[in-house]
Amino acid sequence: MDAIYALIFVVIIAGLIYFLAKKFMILVINAVLGLALLFFINYLGVMGWIGKSDLGYSTATILICGLGGLPGVVALILLNLVGITV
Repeated sequence: MDAIYALIFVVIIAGLIYFLAKKFMILVINAVLGLALLFFINYLGVMGWIGKSDLGYSTATILICGLGGLPGVVALILLNLVGITV
């Protein structure tokens, strides 16, 4: 009976690890896309086309793009358009 409990426990742990790894990869991909978009926006000077300064590469900007991903970049762009720089 102990072997059955151990097997059930191992299956549950394996499923949990798989679920967390899958979610972690989505977060990593979103962070990489956010940082890449920040780089390309600054590299191409997109904010200059609409008369605003570039977003820059401050610690706060990189953290927002890294943790927020694509929505973080959009939030930084909207804040820059309103006149709030980070």
